[in-house]
Amino acid sequence: MNAIKTLTTLCSAVALSLATSTAALASSGATNKVFVSGPLILLFLGFCALVVVIQCIPAIIMLYGMIKGTASAVKDEMAEVKK
Repeated sequence: MNAIKTLTTLCSAVALSLATSTAALASSGATNKVFVSGPLILLFLGFCALVVVIQCIPAIIMLYGMIKGTASAVKDEMAEVKK
């Protein structure tokens, strides 16, 4: 029983590997160009990254405030319990 289950698992793994590797085998490899974009594309991508980073700053500040508020509430609650 265990041998049948192992054989089934092995066959499934091999079939899955062969099925997913067909896209890699379809590549001709004739083009070795890695990066063909001009400087305007780089500026656009840099601007997009800058927008994402700038939008993260208020989120980080709000997260800090929420953590600080929760910590102070817990501290106040612990002080009341000790009284």
